[in-house]
Amino acid sequence: MKTTEHVCLGEPTEPTNIVIFGAAGDLTKRKLIPALIKMLRCGLLHPQSKVIGVFKDRTYEEWVESLHQGVVQYTPCLNIEETEWKTFSSMLKMVSGDLQEESTYLSLADSLEDLGEHKNAMFYCAVPPRWYTTIAAGLHQLGLSEEKDGFRRVVIEKPFGMDLESAQQLNKDLQELLDESQIYRIDHYLGKESVQNLLVYRFANGILEPLWNRNFIDHIQISAAESIGIEYRANYYEKSGALRDMIQSHLMQVMTLVAMEPPVEYTADAIRDEKIKVLRAVRVFEPEDVSENAVAAQYGAGTLDEETVKAYVTEDDVSPDSVTETFTGVRFHIDNWRWQGVPFILWTGKRLPKRVSEIVIRFRKPPFNLFDSHATPPLANSLVFRVHPDEGISLRMNAKMPGLTTDTQRMVMRAPYAENGEDVSDAYEVLLHDVLNGDATLFSRADEVEESWSIIKPILEAWKARISIARYRSGSWDVSDMEKLLTNCVGGWHKPS
Repeated sequence: MKTTEHVCLGEPTEPTNIVIFGAAGDLTKRKLIPALIKMLRCGLLHPQSKVIGVFKDRTYEEWVESLHQGVVQYTPCLNIEETEWKTFSSMLKMVSGDLQEESTYLSLADSLEDLGEHKNAMFYCAVPPRWYTTIAAGLHQLGLSEEKDGFRRVVIEKPFGMDLESAQQLNKDLQELLDESQIYRIDHYLGKESVQNLLVYRFANGILEPLWNRNFIDHIQISAAESIGIEYRANYYEKSGALRDMIQSHLMQVMTLVAMEPPVEYTADAIRDEKIKVLRAVRVFEPEDVSENAVAAQYGAGTLDEETVKAYVTEDDVSPDSVTETFTGVRFHIDNWRWQGVPFILWTGKRLPKRVSEIVIRFRKPPFNLFDSHATPPLANSLVFRVHPDEGISLRMNAKMPGLTTDTQRMVMRAPYAENGEDVSDAYEVLLHDVLNGDATLFSRADEVEESWSIIKPILEAWKARISIARYRSGSWDVSDMEKLLTNCVGGWHKPS
Protein backbone atom coordinates (compact mmCIF):
# COMPACT_ATOMS: atom_id res chain seq x y z
CA MET A 1 0.00 0.00 0.00
CA LYS A 2 1.19 3.52 -0.78
CA THR A 3 2.71 5.40 2.15
CA THR A 4 3.20 9.09 2.76
CA GLU A 5 5.73 11.03 4.77
CA HIS A 6 2.95 12.47 6.90
CA VAL A 7 2.04 10.43 9.96
CA CYS A 8 -1.64 10.65 10.86
CA LEU A 9 -2.25 11.12 14.54
CA GLY A 10 -5.36 9.75 16.23
CA GLU A 11 -6.81 6.68 17.84
CA PRO A 12 -7.23 3.59 15.64
CA THR A 13 -10.84 2.61 15.07
CA GLU A 14 -12.53 -0.72 15.69
CA PRO A 15 -13.50 -2.89 12.71
CA THR A 16 -16.82 -1.47 11.50
CA ASN A 17 -19.48 -2.00 8.86
CA ILE A 18 -19.58 1.45 7.24
CA VAL A 19 -22.96 1.63 5.49
CA ILE A 20 -23.48 4.49 3.05
CA PHE A 21 -27.04 5.16 1.90
CA GLY A 22 -26.85 6.94 -1.45
CA ALA A 23 -23.41 5.46 -2.16
CA ALA A 24 -23.65 6.17 -5.88
CA GLY A 25 -23.99 9.92 -5.35
CA ASP A 26 -21.59 12.85 -5.59
CA LEU A 27 -20.91 13.19 -1.86
CA THR A 28 -19.66 9.61 -1.70
CA LYS A 29 -17.34 10.02 -4.69
CA ARG A 30 -16.07 13.49 -3.85
CA LYS A 31 -15.66 13.28 -0.08
CA LEU A 32 -16.44 10.02 1.69
CA ILE A 33 -14.42 7.53 -0.34
CA PRO A 34 -11.28 9.74 -0.53
CA ALA A 35 -11.52 10.31 3.24
CA LEU A 36 -11.80 6.57 3.93
CA ILE A 37 -8.84 5.83 1.65
CA LYS A 38 -6.66 8.34 3.50
CA MET A 39 -7.79 6.95 6.84
CA LEU A 40 -6.87 3.44 5.71
CA ARG A 41 -3.55 4.70 4.41
CA CYS A 42 -2.78 6.31 7.76
CA GLY A 43 -3.87 3.38 9.89
CA LEU A 44 -6.95 5.18 11.22
CA LEU A 45 -9.45 2.89 9.48
CA HIS A 46 -9.27 -0.73 10.55
CA PRO A 47 -8.39 -2.88 7.50
CA GLN A 48 -11.05 -5.44 8.47
CA SER A 49 -13.80 -2.82 8.11
CA LYS A 50 -16.33 -3.11 5.31
CA VAL A 51 -17.81 -0.28 3.22
CA ILE A 52 -21.35 -1.23 2.21
CA GLY A 53 -23.06 0.90 -0.43
CA VAL A 54 -26.85 1.03 -0.55
CA PHE A 55 -28.36 2.24 -3.84
CA LYS A 56 -30.23 0.96 -6.89
CA ASP A 57 -30.08 1.00 -10.70
CA ARG A 58 -26.37 0.22 -10.94
CA THR A 59 -24.32 -2.96 -10.91
CA TYR A 60 -21.54 -3.61 -8.42
CA GLU A 61 -18.90 -3.32 -11.13
CA GLU A 62 -20.30 -0.01 -12.40
CA TRP A 63 -20.37 1.37 -8.87
CA VAL A 64 -16.77 0.39 -8.05
CA GLU A 65 -15.52 1.84 -11.32
CA SER A 66 -17.49 5.04 -10.69
CA LEU A 67 -15.85 5.41 -7.26
CA HIS A 68 -12.40 4.85 -8.75
CA GLN A 69 -12.96 7.46 -11.43
CA GLY A 70 -14.32 9.85 -8.81
CA VAL A 71 -11.18 9.54 -6.70
CA VAL A 72 -8.98 10.15 -9.74
CA GLN A 73 -11.06 13.13 -10.90
CA TYR A 74 -11.90 14.88 -7.63
CA THR A 75 -8.91 13.97 -5.45
CA PRO A 76 -5.89 13.73 -7.76
CA CYS A 77 -3.63 14.70 -4.85
CA LEU A 78 -4.21 11.23 -3.39
CA ASN A 79 -2.04 9.78 -6.17
CA ILE A 80 -3.74 6.46 -5.64
CA GLU A 81 -1.96 3.51 -7.21
CA GLU A 82 -3.52 0.36 -8.60
CA THR A 83 -2.38 -1.84 -5.71
CA GLU A 84 -3.79 0.59 -3.13
CA TRP A 85 -7.12 0.83 -4.93
CA LYS A 86 -7.28 -2.95 -5.17
CA THR A 87 -6.74 -3.21 -1.39
CA PHE A 88 -9.42 -0.63 -0.67
CA SER A 89 -11.95 -1.94 -3.20
CA SER A 90 -11.73 -5.39 -1.59
CA MET A 91 -13.51 -3.78 1.40
CA LEU A 92 -16.47 -2.71 -0.76
CA LYS A 93 -19.85 -4.46 -0.69
CA MET A 94 -23.18 -3.53 -2.22
CA VAL A 95 -26.86 -3.73 -1.28
CA SER A 96 -29.30 -2.93 -4.07
CA GLY A 97 -32.77 -1.76 -3.24
CA ASP A 98 -35.32 0.95 -2.62
CA LEU A 99 -35.09 2.82 0.69
CA GLN A 100 -38.82 2.40 1.21
CA GLU A 101 -38.78 -1.38 0.85
CA GLU A 102 -38.33 -3.71 3.84
CA SER A 103 -36.43 -6.12 1.60
CA THR A 104 -33.61 -3.56 1.32
CA TYR A 105 -33.08 -3.56 5.08
CA LEU A 106 -33.34 -7.38 5.20
CA SER A 107 -30.53 -7.54 2.62
CA LEU A 108 -28.58 -4.98 4.61
CA ALA A 109 -28.97 -7.04 7.79
CA ASP A 110 -27.54 -10.06 5.95
CA SER A 111 -24.60 -8.01 4.64
CA LEU A 112 -23.43 -6.78 8.07
CA GLU A 113 -20.43 -8.85 9.07
CA ASP A 114 -19.14 -9.99 12.43
CA LEU A 115 -15.84 -8.13 12.61
CA GLY A 116 -13.81 -9.36 15.53
CA GLU A 117 -15.76 -9.30 18.78
CA HIS A 118 -18.62 -7.07 17.57
CA LYS A 119 -20.85 -6.30 14.61
CA ASN A 120 -20.29 -2.53 14.76
CA ALA A 121 -22.13 -0.43 12.20
CA MET A 122 -22.12 3.20 11.14
CA PHE A 123 -24.96 4.29 8.86
CA TYR A 124 -24.19 7.36 6.77
CA CYS A 125 -27.17 9.13 5.18
CA ALA A 126 -25.64 10.60 2.01
CA VAL A 127 -29.15 11.20 0.64
CA PRO A 128 -31.60 14.12 0.47
CA PRO A 129 -33.14 15.05 3.86
CA ARG A 130 -36.57 13.63 2.98
CA TRP A 131 -35.10 10.13 3.39
CA TYR A 132 -33.62 10.53 6.89
CA THR A 133 -36.70 9.40 8.79
CA THR A 134 -37.39 6.62 6.26
CA ILE A 135 -33.91 5.19 6.80
CA ALA A 136 -34.11 5.50 10.59
CA ALA A 137 -37.49 3.73 10.56
CA GLY A 138 -36.17 0.94 8.31
CA LEU A 139 -33.20 0.36 10.62
CA HIS A 140 -35.43 0.45 13.70
CA GLN A 141 -38.02 -2.02 12.38
CA LEU A 142 -35.43 -4.73 11.77
CA GLY A 143 -33.48 -4.03 14.94
CA LEU A 144 -30.46 -2.78 13.02
CA SER A 145 -30.19 0.27 15.28
CA GLU A 146 -30.11 -1.79 18.49
CA GLU A 147 -26.71 -1.84 20.18
CA LYS A 148 -26.83 -5.43 21.36
CA ASP A 149 -23.88 -6.75 19.35
CA GLY A 150 -21.79 -3.60 18.83
CA PHE A 151 -22.32 0.13 18.40
CA ARG A 152 -24.85 1.61 16.00
CA ARG A 153 -24.38 5.24 14.90
CA VAL A 154 -26.35 7.20 12.30
CA VAL A 155 -24.81 10.18 10.50
CA ILE A 156 -27.18 12.87 9.25
CA GLU A 157 -25.99 15.35 6.63
CA LYS A 158 -27.17 18.93 6.48
CA PRO A 159 -29.57 20.56 5.91
CA PHE A 160 -31.13 19.47 9.18
CA GLY A 161 -34.50 21.00 8.50
CA MET A 162 -35.24 24.14 6.50
CA ASP A 163 -36.73 26.13 9.38
CA LEU A 164 -37.47 25.76 13.09
CA GLU A 165 -40.64 23.73 12.64
CA SER A 166 -39.13 21.20 10.23
CA ALA A 167 -36.01 20.83 12.41
CA GLN A 168 -38.16 20.18 15.48
CA GLN A 169 -40.20 17.60 13.59
CA LEU A 170 -37.08 15.85 12.28
CA ASN A 171 -35.58 15.74 15.77
CA LYS A 172 -38.83 14.31 17.15
CA ASP A 173 -39.03 11.65 14.44
CA LEU A 174 -35.41 10.55 14.81
CA GLN A 175 -35.47 10.51 18.62
CA GLU A 176 -38.50 8.20 18.55
CA LEU A 177 -36.43 5.71 16.53
CA LEU A 178 -32.90 6.29 17.85
CA ASP A 179 -31.23 7.39 21.05
CA GLU A 180 -29.82 10.94 20.86
CA SER A 181 -26.35 9.50 21.55
CA GLN A 182 -26.60 7.53 18.29
CA ILE A 183 -27.35 10.58 16.12
CA TYR A 184 -24.40 12.45 14.59
CA ARG A 185 -25.53 15.63 12.83
CA ILE A 186 -22.54 16.32 10.65
CA ASP A 187 -21.26 19.82 9.83
CA HIS A 188 -18.15 19.52 7.70
CA TYR A 189 -17.14 23.06 8.65
CA LEU A 190 -16.48 21.96 12.24
CA GLY A 191 -14.24 19.19 10.91
CA LYS A 192 -11.73 21.71 9.58
CA GLU A 193 -8.60 21.49 11.70
CA SER A 194 -8.33 25.27 11.85
CA VAL A 195 -11.82 25.50 13.39
CA GLN A 196 -10.99 22.85 15.98
CA ASN A 197 -7.79 24.73 16.70
CA LEU A 198 -9.88 27.64 18.00
CA LEU A 199 -10.39 25.76 21.25
CA VAL A 200 -6.65 25.21 21.62
CA TYR A 201 -5.79 28.82 20.77
CA ARG A 202 -8.28 30.03 23.35
CA PHE A 203 -7.84 27.62 26.22
CA ALA A 204 -4.20 26.54 25.95
CA ASN A 205 -2.77 30.08 25.82
CA GLY A 206 -2.93 32.30 28.87
CA ILE A 207 -2.12 35.39 26.82
CA LEU A 208 -5.57 35.50 25.16
CA GLU A 209 -7.99 34.92 28.02
CA PRO A 210 -7.52 38.32 29.74
CA LEU A 211 -8.29 40.08 26.44
CA TRP A 212 -11.21 37.86 25.36
CA ASN A 213 -14.09 40.06 26.47
CA ARG A 214 -16.02 43.31 25.95
CA ASN A 215 -13.35 45.39 27.72
CA PHE A 216 -10.81 44.91 24.94
CA ILE A 217 -12.69 43.63 21.87
CA ASP A 218 -14.68 46.06 19.75
CA HIS A 219 -16.37 43.53 17.46
CA ILE A 220 -15.87 40.16 15.76
CA GLN A 221 -16.32 39.24 12.09
CA ILE A 222 -16.74 35.61 10.98
CA SER A 223 -16.77 35.09 7.24
CA ALA A 224 -16.88 32.50 4.48
CA ALA A 225 -16.25 34.03 1.07
CA GLU A 226 -16.44 31.85 -2.04
CA SER A 227 -15.39 32.64 -5.58
CA ILE A 228 -17.51 29.89 -7.12
CA GLY A 229 -21.18 30.20 -8.02
CA ILE A 230 -23.83 27.63 -7.18
CA GLU A 231 -22.40 25.05 -9.61
CA TYR A 232 -24.70 21.99 -9.78
CA ARG A 233 -26.68 22.86 -6.60
CA ALA A 234 -29.39 25.10 -8.09
CA ASN A 235 -32.31 22.91 -7.01
CA TYR A 236 -31.11 22.98 -3.42
CA TYR A 237 -29.88 26.56 -3.38
CA GLU A 238 -33.12 28.05 -4.71
CA LYS A 239 -34.89 26.64 -1.64
CA SER A 240 -32.09 27.48 0.76
CA GLY A 241 -30.17 30.66 0.04
CA ALA A 242 -27.05 31.80 1.84
CA LEU A 243 -28.71 32.39 5.21
CA ARG A 244 -29.82 28.77 5.59
CA ASP A 245 -26.87 27.28 3.73
CA MET A 246 -24.03 28.94 5.68
CA ILE A 247 -25.11 31.26 8.50
CA GLN A 248 -27.55 28.99 10.37
CA SER A 249 -25.25 26.00 10.33
CA HIS A 250 -21.56 26.64 9.74
CA LEU A 251 -20.92 30.19 10.86
CA MET A 252 -23.17 30.18 13.90
CA GLN A 253 -21.40 27.05 15.06
CA VAL A 254 -18.06 28.83 14.71
CA MET A 255 -19.50 31.78 16.62
CA THR A 256 -20.32 29.51 19.56
CA LEU A 257 -16.72 28.28 19.66
CA VAL A 258 -15.40 31.84 19.62
CA ALA A 259 -17.81 33.07 22.30
CA MET A 260 -18.22 30.09 24.63
CA GLU A 261 -16.98 29.97 28.21
CA PRO A 262 -14.28 27.44 29.16
CA PRO A 263 -15.90 24.01 29.61
CA VAL A 264 -15.37 22.12 32.85
CA GLU A 265 -13.70 19.31 30.90
CA TYR A 266 -12.83 18.40 27.34
CA THR A 267 -15.80 16.15 26.63
CA ALA A 268 -18.54 16.34 24.01
CA ASP A 269 -21.35 17.23 26.38
CA ALA A 270 -19.31 19.74 28.39
CA ILE A 271 -18.37 21.63 25.22
CA ARG A 272 -21.86 21.46 23.76
CA ASP A 273 -23.33 22.68 27.05
CA GLU A 274 -21.24 25.85 26.73
CA LYS A 275 -22.15 26.28 23.05
CA ILE A 276 -25.87 26.15 23.75
CA LYS A 277 -25.45 28.81 26.45
CA VAL A 278 -24.07 31.15 23.77
CA LEU A 279 -27.02 30.51 21.45
CA ARG A 280 -29.51 31.09 24.25
CA ALA A 281 -27.85 34.43 24.99
CA VAL A 282 -28.19 35.71 21.40
CA ARG A 283 -30.53 38.71 21.32
CA VAL A 284 -33.88 37.92 19.72
CA PHE A 285 -34.65 39.88 16.56
CA GLU A 286 -37.86 41.84 16.58
CA PRO A 287 -39.47 42.20 13.13
CA GLU A 288 -38.51 45.88 12.96
CA ASP A 289 -34.86 45.03 13.75
CA VAL A 290 -34.27 42.78 10.76
CA SER A 291 -33.64 45.47 8.13
CA GLU A 292 -30.94 47.07 10.29
CA ASN A 293 -29.22 43.83 11.27
CA ALA A 294 -29.43 41.59 8.20
CA VAL A 295 -28.30 42.12 4.61
CA ALA A 296 -29.24 40.09 1.54
CA ALA A 297 -27.87 40.42 -1.99
CA GLN A 298 -27.50 38.36 -5.15
CA TYR A 299 -24.60 38.15 -7.58
CA GLY A 300 -24.96 39.66 -11.00
CA ALA A 301 -22.73 39.22 -14.04
CA GLY A 302 -19.10 40.23 -13.72
CA THR A 303 -15.48 39.26 -14.17
CA LEU A 304 -13.61 36.80 -11.99
CA ASP A 305 -10.01 35.73 -12.61
CA GLU A 306 -10.19 37.52 -15.97
CA GLU A 307 -13.16 35.45 -17.06
CA THR A 308 -16.70 36.69 -17.60
CA VAL A 309 -19.22 34.98 -15.31
CA LYS A 310 -22.98 35.12 -15.54
CA ALA A 311 -25.56 36.38 -13.10
CA TYR A 312 -27.28 34.06 -10.63
CA VAL A 313 -30.64 34.44 -12.37
CA THR A 314 -29.16 33.10 -15.61
CA GLU A 315 -27.67 29.97 -14.01
CA ASP A 316 -29.15 26.61 -15.05
CA ASP A 317 -32.36 25.70 -13.17
CA VAL A 318 -32.64 29.14 -11.55
CA SER A 319 -35.78 31.21 -12.05
CA PRO A 320 -35.11 34.49 -13.90
CA ASP A 321 -37.26 36.18 -11.24
CA SER A 322 -35.42 34.60 -8.31
CA VAL A 323 -34.81 36.74 -5.20
CA THR A 324 -32.73 34.07 -3.46
CA GLU A 325 -29.77 35.61 -1.64
CA THR A 326 -26.26 34.48 -2.57
CA PHE A 327 -24.73 36.91 -0.08
CA THR A 328 -25.90 37.54 3.43
CA GLY A 329 -24.57 39.29 6.49
CA VAL A 330 -26.11 39.31 9.97
CA ARG A 331 -25.18 41.31 13.06
CA PHE A 332 -25.76 39.34 16.24
CA HIS A 333 -25.51 40.50 19.86
CA ILE A 334 -24.75 38.07 22.68
CA ASP A 335 -26.32 39.42 25.84
CA ASN A 336 -24.15 37.99 28.58
CA TRP A 337 -21.47 39.24 30.96
CA ARG A 338 -18.52 38.60 28.62
CA TRP A 339 -19.90 39.89 25.34
CA GLN A 340 -22.46 42.59 26.15
CA GLY A 341 -22.14 45.36 23.55
CA VAL A 342 -19.77 43.45 21.23
CA PRO A 343 -21.33 42.91 17.76
CA PHE A 344 -20.71 39.57 16.03
CA ILE A 345 -20.97 40.11 12.26
CA LEU A 346 -21.35 36.88 10.29
CA TRP A 347 -21.25 37.09 6.51
CA THR A 348 -20.94 34.79 3.52
CA GLY A 349 -21.25 35.10 -0.23
CA LYS A 350 -20.63 33.49 -3.59
CA ARG A 351 -18.85 34.91 -6.63
CA LEU A 352 -16.65 37.10 -4.44
CA PRO A 353 -13.04 37.97 -5.40
CA LYS A 354 -11.47 35.30 -3.22
CA ARG A 355 -12.25 31.98 -1.57
CA VAL A 356 -11.30 32.60 2.03
CA SER A 357 -12.76 32.01 5.48
CA GLU A 358 -11.62 34.05 8.47
CA ILE A 359 -12.42 34.98 12.04
CA VAL A 360 -11.40 38.56 12.74
CA ILE A 361 -11.10 39.77 16.33
CA ARG A 362 -11.01 43.58 16.08
CA PHE A 363 -9.74 45.28 19.24
CA ARG A 364 -10.73 48.65 20.63
CA LYS A 365 -8.68 51.70 19.72
CA PRO A 366 -6.22 53.18 22.22
CA PRO A 367 -8.04 55.75 24.37
CA PHE A 368 -5.77 58.55 23.15
CA ASN A 369 -3.60 59.13 20.07
CA LEU A 370 -0.29 60.04 21.64
CA PHE A 371 1.49 60.63 18.36
CA ASP A 372 1.32 63.41 15.77
CA SER A 373 -2.26 64.55 15.51
CA HIS A 374 -1.79 65.47 11.84
CA ALA A 375 -0.51 62.00 10.95
CA THR A 376 -2.64 59.08 9.83
CA PRO A 377 -4.35 57.65 12.94
CA PRO A 378 -3.11 54.20 13.94
CA LEU A 379 -5.08 51.37 12.39
CA ALA A 380 -7.17 49.04 14.51
CA ASN A 381 -5.39 46.02 15.97
CA SER A 382 -6.76 42.71 14.73
CA LEU A 383 -6.17 39.07 15.49
CA VAL A 384 -7.12 37.06 12.41
CA PHE A 385 -7.72 33.31 12.43
CA ARG A 386 -7.49 32.03 8.84
CA VAL A 387 -9.77 29.01 8.48
CA HIS A 388 -9.14 28.48 4.77
CA PRO A 389 -6.85 28.51 2.84
CA ASP A 390 -3.35 28.95 4.32
CA GLU A 391 -4.59 28.08 7.80
CA GLY A 392 -3.02 29.99 10.65
CA ILE A 393 -3.20 33.22 12.63
CA SER A 394 -1.94 36.75 12.07
CA LEU A 395 -1.70 39.69 14.44
CA ARG A 396 -2.01 43.17 12.94
CA MET A 397 -0.34 45.90 14.97
CA ASN A 398 1.02 49.41 14.50
CA ALA A 399 4.72 50.25 14.33
CA LYS A 400 6.72 53.38 13.66
CA MET A 401 7.66 54.09 10.06
CA PRO A 402 11.42 54.24 9.39
CA GLY A 403 12.93 57.72 9.40
CA LEU A 404 12.56 60.94 11.35
CA THR A 405 8.86 60.61 11.94
CA THR A 406 6.37 59.22 14.40
CA ASP A 407 3.95 58.21 11.65
CA THR A 408 2.75 54.64 12.01
CA GLN A 409 2.44 51.73 9.63
CA ARG A 410 0.81 48.33 9.86
CA MET A 411 2.99 45.42 10.93
CA VAL A 412 1.66 41.90 10.44
CA MET A 413 3.00 38.93 12.38
CA ARG A 414 1.98 35.63 10.83
CA ALA A 415 2.00 32.13 12.27
CA PRO A 416 0.98 29.44 9.76
CA TYR A 417 -0.76 26.41 11.19
CA ALA A 418 1.00 23.85 9.00
CA GLU A 419 4.54 24.32 7.72
CA ASN A 420 7.05 22.43 5.58
CA GLY A 421 4.42 20.60 3.59
CA GLU A 422 2.66 19.12 6.60
CA ASP A 423 -0.64 17.52 5.68
CA VAL A 424 -3.85 19.01 7.08
CA SER A 425 -6.57 16.41 7.40
CA ASP A 426 -9.72 16.90 5.35
CA ALA A 427 -12.84 17.69 7.37
CA TYR A 428 -14.53 14.42 6.43
CA GLU A 429 -11.51 12.40 7.59
CA VAL A 430 -11.75 14.07 10.99
CA LEU A 431 -15.50 13.64 11.31
CA LEU A 432 -15.66 10.05 10.09
CA HIS A 433 -12.87 9.15 12.49
CA ASP A 434 -14.77 10.81 15.35
CA VAL A 435 -17.99 8.95 14.54
CA LEU A 436 -16.17 5.62 14.45
CA ASN A 437 -14.63 6.40 17.84
CA GLY A 438 -17.87 7.71 19.33
CA ASP A 439 -16.62 11.27 19.86
CA ALA A 440 -19.55 13.68 19.38
CA THR A 441 -17.65 16.88 20.25
CA LEU A 442 -17.81 18.29 16.71
CA PHE A 443 -21.43 17.31 16.08
CA SER A 444 -24.54 19.35 16.83
CA ARG A 445 -26.94 18.28 19.54
CA ALA A 446 -30.70 18.53 19.01
CA ASP A 447 -31.07 21.60 21.22
CA GLU A 448 -28.28 23.43 19.36
CA VAL A 449 -29.96 22.86 16.01
CA GLU A 450 -33.34 24.08 17.20
CA GLU A 451 -31.89 27.11 18.99
CA SER A 452 -29.98 28.25 15.89
CA TRP A 453 -33.13 27.95 13.77
CA SER A 454 -35.14 29.92 16.32
CA ILE A 455 -32.55 32.73 16.19
CA ILE A 456 -32.83 33.24 12.43
CA LYS A 457 -36.57 32.57 12.24
CA PRO A 458 -37.48 36.31 12.36
CA ILE A 459 -35.12 36.97 9.45
CA LEU A 460 -36.64 34.16 7.38
CA GLU A 461 -40.11 35.48 8.16
CA ALA A 462 -39.16 39.04 7.17
CA TRP A 463 -37.60 37.91 3.89
CA LYS A 464 -40.41 35.56 2.93
CA ALA A 465 -42.43 38.24 1.16
CA ARG A 466 -39.63 40.10 -0.63
CA ILE A 467 -40.13 40.69 -4.33
CA SER A 468 -36.74 42.23 -5.13
CA ILE A 469 -33.16 41.95 -3.96
CA ALA A 470 -29.99 44.04 -4.19
CA ARG A 471 -27.33 42.94 -6.70
CA TYR A 472 -23.55 42.93 -6.50
CA ARG A 473 -21.12 42.50 -9.35
CA SER A 474 -19.44 39.09 -9.50
CA GLY A 475 -15.76 39.34 -8.65
CA SER A 476 -16.25 42.41 -6.45
CA TRP A 477 -16.96 43.44 -2.86
CA ASP A 478 -19.72 45.81 -4.02
CA VAL A 479 -22.27 44.88 -1.37
CA SER A 480 -23.17 48.40 -0.33
CA ASP A 481 -25.48 47.52 2.57
CA MET A 482 -22.69 45.68 4.40
CA GLU A 483 -21.36 48.97 5.74
CA LYS A 484 -24.52 49.55 7.78
CA LEU A 485 -23.91 46.30 9.68
CA LEU A 486 -20.59 47.73 10.83
CA THR A 487 -21.79 51.18 11.85
CA ASN A 488 -19.64 52.34 14.77
CA CYS A 489 -17.42 49.25 14.46
CA VAL A 490 -13.69 50.02 14.55
CA GLY A 491 -12.10 49.56 11.12
CA GLY A 492 -15.32 48.75 9.28
CA TRP A 493 -15.83 45.76 7.00
CA HIS A 494 -12.79 43.49 6.80
CA LYS A 495 -12.42 42.37 3.20
CA PRO A 496 -9.98 39.43 3.15
CA SER A 497 -6.69 39.89 1.33
